[in-house]
Amino acid sequence: MLILLTNDDGIYAPGLAAMERELERLGDVYVVAPATEQSGVGHSITYLSPLVVKELFQGHQRRGWAVEGSPADCVKIGIFEFCPRMPDLVVSGINGGLNAGINVLYSGTVAAAVEGAFFGLTSVAVSLEFNEHAQFDRAAAMAREVIEQILAQPDAQQQLYNLNIPTAALDAPAADVRVVPMGLTRSGEQYEKRIDPRGRSYFWALGDPTPHPSEHETDVSALRKGYVTLTPLHFDLTKRERLAEMERWKFELSRSG
Repeated sequence: MLILLTNDDGIYAPGLAAMERELERLGDVYVVAPATEQSGVGHSITYLSPLVVKELFQGHQRRGWAVEGSPADCVKIGIFEFCPRMPDLVVSGINGGLNAGINVLYSGTVAAAVEGAFFGLTSVAVSLEFNEHAQFDRAAAMAREVIEQILAQPDAQQQLYNLNIPTAALDAPAADVRVVPMGLTRSGEQYEKRIDPRGRSYFWALGDPTPHPSEHETDVSALRKGYVTLTPLHFDLTKRERLAEMERWKFELSRSG
C-alpha cells in the first residue's frame, strides 16, 4: 500500500512523526507536508507564485518534502510529483487540536484530506484534542487501528473521513468509536477588546464554541463525552433538494445596450 501523509502543523510536528511511524505498519509512507504551520488556512492553494519544495533527510534516509504552501498544495504536488504512483490512501494529521463542528470548514487538516478525495482516493483527516503534553504516539496507534478497520469495509474505498480523538479516550481501557454527523457548533463569535500601548484597539477571538441544542448526537457532543468520533464527509456543496425546486424557476434577463 502506498500512503501519502501530510498535515497542517508543519513537517516537524510531533503528530506527523507519530502518524508516520504507525502508518509504516500498513505500507510505504511518503511525507509531503508544509514547511511551516498552516493551521486555519482551509482549502487555500498556491497558484500566483511558485511552490518552493525542499527534500529533507535524516542521515541518509529521506524524511519527506517540505512545501512552502498549504496542506492542499502538499497533497496535490505530492500525488503528481513525489509519489511513484497514485497513492492508495491519503492521511492528514495528527493535528494538534480537534477539528469538529463548523471548524471542519476552516481546517487545513481536513482540507488536505478533501484534496485527496478530489482525486478519488480514500482520505482520512486525524485530529487530537489539544494538550500541552499530547500523547501523539497513543493517538497515532488508535488512528491506525481505525484506518485499518475503515479499509477493511467493502464499501469504504474512495471515501472521505474525519477522525477526532479526545484526550479522555487515550486513557480509557477501551475507547469507543462513534460514527456521527458533523455538528453545527460555531466558534469565535465573541471577541475580547484590548488597547495596545499606543491607544489603538485590537481584538482577540475567544474561540469558545457556541452550543446548538440537537436531539441527535454530533461529533461535538460525542467528543465532549469522551468518544472517538468518525464522520463521513463530502465536498459537493450542492443542496440537492433545493436544486430540484429551483430548476422549475423561470428567469428572464433584459438585454443591455
